Amino acid sequence: MIASQSNIAIIILAAGASKRMGKPKQLLKWGDDTLIGHAIKIASKVNPKKLIVVLGAHFELINQNIENSEITILNNTHWEKGLGTSIAFAIKHLQNSKSKVDGILIILCDQPLITADFLKSLVSKFKPNENKIIATSYGGGKYGVPAFFDKVYFDDLSMLHDDQGAKDILIKYQDQVLGLLPPEKNMDLDTNEDYINLYQSNFKK
Repeated sequence: MIASQSNIAIIILAAGASKRMGKPKQLLKWGDDTLIGHAIKIASKVNPKKLIVVLGAHFELINQNIENSEITILNNTHWEKGLGTSIAFAIKHLQNSKSKVDGILIILCDQPLITADFLKSLVSKFKPNENKIIATSYGGGKYGVPAFFDKVYFDDLSMLHDDQGAKDILIKYQDQVLGLLPPEKNMDLDTNEDYINLYQSNFKK
């Protein structure tokens, strides 16, 4: 149901301090771009009604390196409390704005192997009024982001407050979760070693 794409919002979570990386991972090089720039480009290809980037740590530095003027950039000053605060902050922003959307797609800026086609496939499974959550399958009955949430879950999402992100909601409403396997093994870039290995395997000299 591709037509529904025009009435969704995408939230890119990029507020963390990257302590294990030792530097802001959002600005690490990824091909001809940065990780945050790459995430924005991929998300833009899904053609959402609204594209929101949630920053926090290193806000000024990262913000000045984002060139896309058509996105909404939020500054989560409570980023240290965890991923959930960024999701809640973005949801509250949507609820307080006049932008009425049917659902939201949550993605991370440090999962560069996720493709626009995979994001589109998540969204394509969405049908209004079915109250579904379409999440990435990690095998063994585990689901995570990228994940699409029908607007019926906005109140639950707006109350998140810790580092579990949306995991608790995926568990609470597990009967409503539809899982999709990504074409490539998905991984987060948490350490400099993770980054170097993945970069070299994708951009050989």
